Amino acid sequence: MENKKLFSDFAPVSKQEWLDKIQVDLKGADFNKRMVWRTNEGFDVQPFYQREDIKDLAATNALPGEFPYVRGNKTANNIWYVRQNIKCDCAKEANTKALDILNKGIDSLGFKVPAEKLNADYIETLLDGICADCVELNFTTCQRHTAELAKLLADYFTKKGYAKEAVKGSISFDPIEKMLSKGKDTSALLAQLKEVVETLAEYPNFRGVAVNSATLTNSGAFSYQELGYALAWGNEYLQEMVDAGVSPELAAQNIKFNMGINGVYFMEIAKFRAARLLWAQIVSQYTPCKESAKMHVCATTTTYNLTLFDSYVNMLRTQTETMSAALAGVESIVVTPFDETFETPTEFAERIARNQQLLLKEECHFDKIVDVAGGSYFLEHLTDALAQQAWALFLAVEEDGAFLAQAKAGKVQTTITETNAKRHANAGKRKEFILGTNQFPNFTETSEGKTPTKCCCKCCGNETEITAIKASRLASDFENLRLTTEKAEKVPVAFMLTIGNLAMRQARAQFSCNFLAAAGYKVIDNLGFETVEAGAAAAREAGADIVVLCSSDDEYAEYAIPAFKAVGDSAMFVVAGAPACSDELKAAGIENFIHVRVDQLQTLKEFNAKLGI
Repeated sequence: MENKKLFSDFAPVSKQEWLDKIQVDLKGADFNKRMVWRTNEGFDVQPFYQREDIKDLAATNALPGEFPYVRGNKTANNIWYVRQNIKCDCAKEANTKALDILNKGIDSLGFKVPAEKLNADYIETLLDGICADCVELNFTTCQRHTAELAKLLADYFTKKGYAKEAVKGSISFDPIEKMLSKGKDTSALLAQLKEVVETLAEYPNFRGVAVNSATLTNSGAFSYQELGYALAWGNEYLQEMVDAGVSPELAAQNIKFNMGINGVYFMEIAKFRAARLLWAQIVSQYTPCKESAKMHVCATTTTYNLTLFDSYVNMLRTQTETMSAALAGVESIVVTPFDETFETPTEFAERIARNQQLLLKEECHFDKIVDVAGGSYFLEHLTDALAQQAWALFLAVEEDGAFLAQAKAGKVQTTITETNAKRHANAGKRKEFILGTNQFPNFTETSEGKTPTKCCCKCCGNETEITAIKASRLASDFENLRLTTEKAEKVPVAFMLTIGNLAMRQARAQFSCNFLAAAGYKVIDNLGFETVEAGAAAAREAGADIVVLCSSDDEYAEYAIPAFKAVGDSAMFVVAGAPACSDELKAAGIENFIHVRVDQLQTLKEFNAKLGI
């Protein structure tokens, strides 16, 4: 039987031929405006890619497990650790919970240990019955006590007789994170880096130094910002350790990256691939040891885009984020429970979070294939573009005194705070959608007493104050508005006065209902009225506080002013759209217009003010 290549009977189509065909189909429309995606990172993504677009990317020729590890550290499979974090106020209770969830699919534990309870007995109780050579163990405590924790753990592992290479996990020693998130100058603690690393030196798979760049993602950072800063952050620790006399190989092998996962699916796959590529390049400048150049990543789904209202949608967000990290080949994943924004996660929420990963493993088989993104022209190109953008940020940081200096000067914090503010502004204008919040809110939902959770972290010491990141979830502005509306004596009723062109009035009514429900208003849609007077009468009967005229732009010249007069002082009058006759309508006294170009958040705040809320 003759062997033939698939599609060998078809002539190849050049990129220019595709572009020519697209231009014909666009019928004169601008290609760049209609077809090219301009990312938040500042580069363009084309609508299609071909082999020629990645022919110059050298990293695509490397295999999985080969330097520079863009295709991952793994070669036989894509197995990752399913991790759940536990707050350990009581060692016995934390131990009981850990043993329970180890029987429910968890194979990586994250213990948050109170510094004041650190002692050998506490560690014995916490880890009783847990085989440290069978599961991954991760710990975090007050940064001032991390060296003490490292010694207690090393002594415990020795006492239990574990094979040193079999113990896997980490301690989160990361003084710079406290500077960024809390504005506390903990730079003096960097002197303990050598002590922590040397204490754990005999445990090659247990890492003592962390780069907790998830803090940046949870504060609104773009993907390239988290990546660029994480590289500079890691390089800062690497240089500090080498300068202190730690070998480059030991220093690099002791750094673990705890990164966030943003909601942009393909961008996040590219981010983790680019991260391994760039970190390998950095480490190679310190040592020729290729094994030391492997980046080890624990990825955590972000809290930044979680919401209080329509909170079950959070499961969809965390699921797609988890898929990004899994397909990108990270070493472990933490799924944030969907209810973390408004309560201590329930047992149900934690079970769902665990099962989200188990589903990807056991039903979708994401753990079977290494680097499924490899060979995708789009993802290979996206990986390269994101790597270039992040590398440019990394170089800029290094040229401006390196990461520690920028953190102490507040430059990193200011940049992330500005990005967060920009994203909040975009969400307010619906340039960035939050499903269930500023887009397609649940019309009938109430908070039922839910309020946003607040940070309860205790800052340690009285260090010199520096700038801290001003973090807030993307949905928080809309949530505060909606909670304010709920507390009003009367929740406003918004009535759709639909008239005229059927298609336009329905479209405008749907838009207006979504627009106004984002503030928590009760919305009443209608099938249509024969006259504006009939619509106004129905609005008064419904007790409407807001009447929205929904029709076509051409018909507003006929309907708007009569409708405005018919409604009178009984309710606030709003026109859905930006018709050509807007100036005439404004001259007649109509003040309120809602459409896709207005600032939704600001408009709703103004409506609340006019309604006395």
